[in-house]
Amino acid sequence: MPKPFAPLAALLLVMLAGCGSLPFTAERTPETTTHTAILDEVAAAAAISAYRVQHGLSPVIVDPALVKAAAFQAGNNARHGQLSHEVGGSFTSRMAAAGLARSWAAENLSAGSESFEQVLARWKASPEHNRNMLLPQIRRIGVARVDAPGTRYKRFWALVMAGA
Repeated sequence: MPKPFAPLAALLLVMLAGCGSLPFTAERTPETTTHTAILDEVAAAAAISAYRVQHGLSPVIVDPALVKAAAFQAGNNARHGQLSHEVGGSFTSRMAAAGLARSWAAENLSAGSESFEQVLARWKASPEHNRNMLLPQIRRIGVARVDAPGTRYKRFWALVMAGA
């Protein structure tokens, strides 16, 4: 490479190194590099709403604060390569930090599903996750997927639900 372009190439590499990370990333190694997928949260809310209405419950709407909370937890799990409600602090403390300390709230996590339809089917099939989606008090949701190709599960999902 000609010498005049070397500094420009180095600058470009430094700028590109930060691409694809969450705004709240922890230290990363090549094995735990993650990126947040762009989801259609409205379509996810419509699917969950349809399921809730089939069970005589109210529909849900997307809440940007809950999307952020879901992305935070999916990202924590992806960076650690494990599925846990406690990575990144307890669910209660994370909900309090999101301003939901006095609201009904629940969280569903999953890993490995390729699509939202697959993860929704898993949550429906799991008694505890299904119970969370069918809580009568739930009115708002946030859903997120974070991919971590270097991990066992490759794809981590989080659904955070809260009352009015």
